[in-house]
Amino acid sequence: MAAARNRREVSAWRPSVPGVTEVFHAHFTEYAYPMHVHEAWTLLIVDDGAVRYDLDRHEHGTPHDTVSLLPPHIPHNGSPATPHGFRKRVLYLDGTRLGDDLIGPAVDSPDLRDPVLRRRVGRLHTALAHPGDELEADSRLTLIGDRLRTHLRPRTVTDVPRRDPALARRLRELLDERVVQGLALDEATGLLHAHPAHLVRSFSTAYGIAPHQYLMSRRVDRARRLLLEGRSPAEVATATGFYDQSHLTRHFRKLVGVPPGRYRDSAR
Repeated sequence: MAAARNRREVSAWRPSVPGVTEVFHAHFTEYAYPMHVHEAWTLLIVDDGAVRYDLDRHEHGTPHDTVSLLPPHIPHNGSPATPHGFRKRVLYLDGTRLGDDLIGPAVDSPDLRDPVLRRRVGRLHTALAHPGDELEADSRLTLIGDRLRTHLRPRTVTDVPRRDPALARRLRELLDERVVQGLALDEATGLLHAHPAHLVRSFSTAYGIAPHQYLMSRRVDRARRLLLEGRSPAEVATATGFYDQSHLTRHFRKLVGVPPGRYRDSAR
């Protein structure tokens, strides 16, 4: 019973996404963090329960629809705010994702009540849990960073997103050339000389689909053709750019409605 009352479950890893130094999931019932600092930005959501914490000598809390952003090098602590503790998901981000100019505003307003941002952070954690979905995770994190800046730094006229169909077309051409090899977001922004958030938004606005969704759709189309030739799902996964057979199965089932093995076996 004591172990159940004092639960400490953690899962941590470092994904292959630029700027993410660590993903940390935890379920604590009685554990309280002492005052400490992080070198990285802390992006926190709480899925169950609540956390109370002190930041810069002010008390804060994390209700369910809140996204908390704690700046680097600013001391803070943390403890359960409910009898059954809390379950949280955290991203630690380096300075390439959020600049020093946001530290002051984040100290003043670390808890952001934004249901859209909260959903986006949750979906980012889902993408980060699946190797092979780095383009999706990077794109989602880019738009999250842009929304965080909107909360913490008022937009100017030049910040308002604009349509850019020519840029969207150039990104689509790049994705068409790299269906199997894949394309990292930072590589695309370097080749196309565009801000990553503007690049993702321009593509999504022009085509009604995010860049990572477009790439996965192209891969699944290729996989369908190879499966109908009788090739095995494992072989097809390698041939079409998926991380492994499980990665192929997840996206194939999402777009086709059945797993690749059943699709292949249905061929006459």
